[in-house]
Amino acid sequence: MEEDNSQILEDAHSEFKKQNFNQAEELYTKFIASCLQSRECDAGSLAAAYNNRGQIKYLRVDFDEAVQDYSSAIQADSHYEVPLYNRGLIRYRLGFFDDAKSDFQQALKLNPDFEDAKMSLQQTLLDQQEKMNRGY
Repeated sequence: MEEDNSQILEDAHSEFKKQNFNQAEELYTKFIASCLQSRECDAGSLAAAYNNRGQIKYLRVDFDEAVQDYSSAIQADSHYEVPLYNRGLIRYRLGFFDDAKSDFQQALKLNPDFEDAKMSLQQTLLDQQEKMNRGY
């Protein structure tokens, strides 16, 4: 079972890299379902599958479902900074600056050298201040 799962995940990553997003999403969903049923998957692999499926949903501008996948990735592996960053980007885009700031800060706690998270946190703080200066 574990071997089948790792092949599914490998295939999903391969399709994702080729930008065959529909096929990749199906494979990630199959991998996630199998992991949840067997409870035998590596936390990092499960988190990567949720994160990448979230990326596909993000590209479709399906932000609610993407946030759900990023949150599931964080729940699967709380030491994986990428889904925190990705969730923060959506929250930033939606104007939820406090939530975005929290996600970026948490990502930076896990990886202080995460340059994109540093820049996103700075931009969030600037935009949040600008919003307060305008009175809304």
